[in-house]
Amino acid sequence: MGAEFVRFAAVGAAGFAVDAGVLTLLVSLLGSNVYAARAVSFAVAVFVTWLINRRWTFANRGVGPVPSAGAEYARYVAVQVTGALANLGVFVVVLAIEPTLVRYPVLPLAFGAVAGLAVNFVGARTWVFAQRPTR
Repeated sequence: MGAEFVRFAAVGAAGFAVDAGVLTLLVSLLGSNVYAARAVSFAVAVFVTWLINRRWTFANRGVGPVPSAGAEYARYVAVQVTGALANLGVFVVVLAIEPTLVRYPVLPLAFGAVAGLAVNFVGARTWVFAQRPTR
């Protein structure tokens, strides 16, 4: 599990870079609306991280039947959205508990990121890329 978590976190860092790069490209170079661009950049990052996690992080999950790529991707998107909501929820709760942190938003952001990472990893490991039985 430890190696999977490290790979998952590394893929998440790559996903962040993709997200930020696409967002920057769409807003700064193409003049897109920031909210529409954010929706696109999130979608691209989710797709890229799904591909990498599927082929690298969780590639050795048994020998049983592999679910269809479409079904697996739908579950992955559901987990990612849930993780994003957990991230935002923790961010909001931390600011509600300690409003002075609004001056240092990176702190509640960090708490939210940890919550999102945990939700995403557990969901990916136990549902999206669940261990398949060996023969």
